[in-house]
Amino acid sequence: MNVQIEFSTIAEMFLARTRTEENTSKPVYSRKAAGKYEKITYKQLREMTECFAIGLLEIGVKRGDRVGIISENRLEWPIVSFAISCIGAADVPIFPMLSAKQVEYIYENCGAICIIVSNAFQLGKVLKALPQLPELRHIIVMNDDAKGSHYLVKTMSQIMMIGNEAMPPEERSNYFASMAAQVEPDNLVSIIYTSGTTGNPKGVMLTHRNLCANIFSTLQAIPITSQDVFLSYLPLCHSYERTAGFYCSFASGAVTAFAESIERVPDNIREVQPTILTSVPQLFERIRHRTLASIEKESPAKKKIFAWALRIGAQYILKQREHGNIGVLLEMQYRLADKLVFSKIRERLGGRLRLFVSGGASLPVETAVFFALLGFAIIEGYGLTESSPILTANRQGSEEIGTVGKPLANVEIQLADDGEILARGPNIMKGYWNDLTSTDEAIDKDGWLHTGDVGVFSSSGNLKITDRKKHIFVSSGGKNITPLPIESAVAQSKYVEYCILIGEKREFCCALIAPNFTELKNELQEIANLPDRELASHSLAYTLIEKEIAERLADFAKYERIRRFVILAEPLTIETGELTPKYSVKRKSVEAKYADAIKKLYEKTDN
Repeated sequence: MNVQIEFSTIAEMFLARTRTEENTSKPVYSRKAAGKYEKITYKQLREMTECFAIGLLEIGVKRGDRVGIISENRLEWPIVSFAISCIGAADVPIFPMLSAKQVEYIYENCGAICIIVSNAFQLGKVLKALPQLPELRHIIVMNDDAKGSHYLVKTMSQIMMIGNEAMPPEERSNYFASMAAQVEPDNLVSIIYTSGTTGNPKGVMLTHRNLCANIFSTLQAIPITSQDVFLSYLPLCHSYERTAGFYCSFASGAVTAFAESIERVPDNIREVQPTILTSVPQLFERIRHRTLASIEKESPAKKKIFAWALRIGAQYILKQREHGNIGVLLEMQYRLADKLVFSKIRERLGGRLRLFVSGGASLPVETAVFFALLGFAIIEGYGLTESSPILTANRQGSEEIGTVGKPLANVEIQLADDGEILARGPNIMKGYWNDLTSTDEAIDKDGWLHTGDVGVFSSSGNLKITDRKKHIFVSSGGKNITPLPIESAVAQSKYVEYCILIGEKREFCCALIAPNFTELKNELQEIANLPDRELASHSLAYTLIEKEIAERLADFAKYERIRRFVILAEPLTIETGELTPKYSVKRKSVEAKYADAIKKLYEKTDN
């Protein structure tokens, strides 16, 4: 097991790890400042967390209170979260891109007494929602220049100063440790509101026991050591990054560097040179498409070498996974392909990456194979916020592409009669905040969490997700249609960002296609100067997408194939409400927005 410290609460984990490293200069975090990355040691982290925690206690935040966090990934995020955990309160983190109305709903629902925000923009949302937040007593801003003049608002540095001046350093440290020691495994550590694709979000109550159980079992499955370096860019408010990229990194003694923004991730990878990157499939697909697009601009000779390298790589990986004899010739050819092609691509990704961890959505098979050719392992896992979140994961060295691996050591998985995935273990949530009905619907009397996902086990015992239970629909002809494999196949086209299958109680399947306008314009130079709206409706674009769909669905049953489609003139975005913060499609929102377009698809008469 990779964990070298023992703990039963997040507070105990923080105390144990910081004590272990307090007399060393080993960094725990790294952030960009004045144009370069600077390191933060465990001792510095412990002092800042102590001051902030005591400051919270001094202004009246107490054990059991709910404290909101609205912030991008930055050093202050773990300081705030650890401080809240160590005084026995529960944090309620949300995505920074949520609207003032969503902020109001969540923090009114959980009765937040304090909300911590990163900057003036986030502060503005809270102040707008303030009339509907009767229990809110304090607003804390991380940026010193964003305080404003409202009487409830203080800066994070002011709170830390209050904590620093409350008592001498040694007394403060002892008092902080005593508070942390009083935190119990079954206390709430966090309420994470699920973004959901329909309806209002529900607050998932996670205890220290839930999260600690998931940290230990995840570290048994994924090899993380104190020598590893993470680059954190996925939102820390999301349960996947919180456990895999935040807690597991910290428990292992690894270093976490914070990306400046999602746009700067490629540059930050080269600067930080991480060894592990937790990500969602969308980033892997972008890297693959960008790499293939860059090759298209090279000379015919270089393109020929690249195609040869891919072919040799595919043969090598196939032999390797079959545990067959690779042979001297193929071994030599692969080494040459690696030297000429694959090593160059790895250098663009920092040169030290040894492991990718993928979650949040299904990883396309073509993408997983592409990264395997480059010599990268992608550990694909599966879970839900309600399970803290990780339930299954592939194991390094025995990955089965197209599956999400085997259950973690302390997790039970079984399939219901209708194929729904059920999970049970110490990582399963306490329930939904103030929502017994939804809790009873999600967790049955025997303790099984009903995930809402449908899956099957492979012959090797690895779990394969086939779709969301609520997404499976029946055509008017009585055929059961599973959208995910169809949509994923179409979305593998570099010209397609998203494919949304339509067909519930319909005679045949249609689709809404959200295109990749950049790739369309690169391919269709003759209409590249047209505005997106005109390009989307142009016959050349339609013909190109039609050909892509036909090729990628050739092996599907006739009733599963897309007969008609429309190319959307605008991208699907989080801001416009069509995507969740983890880039999942909100089907009902999209179908409602494009109801007229869908109606027209089914009104057409086939020629």
